[in-house]
Amino acid sequence: MDCIFCKIANGEIPSNKVYEDEKILAFHDIAPQTPVHVVIIPKAHIACADEIDDTNCDVVAHIFSKIPLIAKELNLDGYRIINNCKENGGQTVMHLHFHLLGGKKLGEKIA
Repeated sequence: MDCIFCKIANGEIPSNKVYEDEKILAFHDIAPQTPVHVVIIPKAHIACADEIDDTNCDVVAHIFSKIPLIAKELNLDGYRIINNCKENGGQTVMHLHFHLLGGKKLGEKIA
């Protein structure tokens, strides 16, 4: 599979890791949109939110259980979590991922 996030998860492409366990990886985004911009991915390939089902939804729960820990480690006092699904939703890498944004006061509007 030619997926950049799979290659990052497998260690084939280096990343600036923030958190890692057997199921997920969190790393700093290479083009940050806020002072703190971390990408959180499942290590198993799931293309997008449309592919979440009863066989793999546990990894999403795991990601969300680790977000407070990651945010605390990054000293975030408030943050935003974003997921883009498919091209028209703004997804540019077809591997499920969540953006953890913070490090400044964020406005109420996303777009």
